[in-house]
Amino acid sequence: MASTAKPFSALMDDAMAVMDDGMRRAPMNAVAEHDFVTMMIPHHQGAIDMAKALLLYTRDPEMRNLAQGIITEQQNEIRLMQLWLQRHPTRSPVGSTPQNEPASPSPTPRGIR
Repeated sequence: MASTAKPFSALMDDAMAVMDDGMRRAPMNAVAEHDFVTMMIPHHQGAIDMAKALLLYTRDPEMRNLAQGIITEQQNEIRLMQLWLQRHPTRSPVGSTPQNEPASPSPTPRGIR
């Protein structure tokens, strides 16, 4: 949780460090959509943490409004990405067959119907 016990720059450094660590540790499986989402969740959380830090230190109404909007939108997008991950279980990239899983006869690339 952000606190004025630390200077603004330290809060921003902390937010960046946590975000970078989360992105580096994101579970990757070489499926572009999955990997994008797992990396974007900590990225969005980093934006939320930075916006919360700004709210502790600014009285500028325009910046407060911007920070509050970032918090709301990024939280909504994190929820959407988490739901997407629940609906799309981990799978291998198109063109490869995971062990113990039969190959589909002629896979249609996602997004093409």
